[in-house]
Amino acid sequence: MATLFLKNALVVLSMDAARREIPDGAVLIRDSRIEAVGATADLLPLVERSGETVEAFDCAGHVVMPGLVNTHHHMYQSLTRVIPGGQNHELFDWLTALYGIWANLTPEMVYISALTAMAELMLSGCTTASDHLYIYPNGCTLDDSIRAAQEIGLRFQATRGSMSLGQSKGGLPPDRVVEDEEFILRDTRRLIETYHDAARGAMIRVAVAPCSPFSVTQDLMRESAALARSYGVRLHTHLAENANDVAYSIERFGMEPAEYAQDAGWVGPDVWHAHCVKLSDAGIALFGRTGTGVAHCPSSNMRLASGIAPIRKMRDAGAPVGLGVDGSASNDAGHLLAEARQAMLLARVEGNPAALTARDALDMATRGGAAALGRDDIGALEPGMAADVVAFDMRSVGFAGALHDPVAALVFCAPAQAALSIINGRVVVRDGQLATIDLPVIVERHNRLAFALANAAR
Repeated sequence: MATLFLKNALVVLSMDAARREIPDGAVLIRDSRIEAVGATADLLPLVERSGETVEAFDCAGHVVMPGLVNTHHHMYQSLTRVIPGGQNHELFDWLTALYGIWANLTPEMVYISALTAMAELMLSGCTTASDHLYIYPNGCTLDDSIRAAQEIGLRFQATRGSMSLGQSKGGLPPDRVVEDEEFILRDTRRLIETYHDAARGAMIRVAVAPCSPFSVTQDLMRESAALARSYGVRLHTHLAENANDVAYSIERFGMEPAEYAQDAGWVGPDVWHAHCVKLSDAGIALFGRTGTGVAHCPSSNMRLASGIAPIRKMRDAGAPVGLGVDGSASNDAGHLLAEARQAMLLARVEGNPAALTARDALDMATRGGAAALGRDDIGALEPGMAADVVAFDMRSVGFAGALHDPVAALVFCAPAQAALSIINGRVVVRDGQLATIDLPVIVERHNRLAFALANAAR
């Protein structure tokens, strides 16, 4: 790999332990690691003395920062954005309306939808993403998504989701989209053994991710936790997403969601849960004590009228909190910087204008996401960290008048696209354009498949 030098930045937002914001900053990258971060004047001699070929990027007028981390997504759902019949429902009705459509997914659809969703994320400044694929009809496998990540160059946390509790047994999904539990566990082992990389700087990791308490059995939850811990991989699921989710847990299990999670072995520093909109104060305290992580998905929570997650309380309790764009059919966008903005604004709706600051939101989008995914090698610009770096051009009209605080402007102003993105030392977005795939071709193919999927359900 090449040595890269980002120089003359308006400001480098390091997100390091000291949260340094460096005017006229620079970042030196060698191979797949960050070698130095500091003022341009201080780093220039290092570059000049090295005598090696260096690709330099003049980042004048740009904020340079760590790549953003997306902790929860359903990439296949990009095929069913704003689909008629699913625009105005709460969670359970929305899922019921869409399960029958998703039952017609094909391996090609999973692969192309993943490429499309990943491209959208990368153009928004995301460099690491977790995807929760939990429905596998017609020969679909998680391998289809992993292949997309390897091709496009995204750092990927693939989660082997599952549904085993169909309607005939009291679950929400129709019986035709659930899987046998022994097969689920066997395939999960296969995926971990084939793809999971525990090394620092890994590009692909695998997590174990039964879909939700209303779509899998308690036995599968417990066995999945045991399997994950036997391999040293992480656990992920949905929890306490809305009032109906809580009511289901109490009626079926006699426990609120956090109690259910604890009973099933789903708390601890190797676990992160999506949503947690209706997590009780006792649940928040439990997550804080145990280091259980949360993927906060504000746009999806608003779209499905689920409510406002108590993020301030979670952060204060010590629970790792990252951001997630969630499914492209319950958000209809995959822009992670936009999600940071929504998180900041939604936290203030109930009356506290300081409930979440712009820097808090960026912290969640970087360090918080890294913590939720159990990674100490991403989320900050420091020597030795993975070379995941993005730059946003602040010279556009959308930031005019806001440059007295360009860091806060990234969140307060209209969300921007990344001008430059580097993942693992590789330039993947250059001059605002994706450099690793032919995006127009993929989008055209994606649109054809989206219509085919919708028509197959009629």
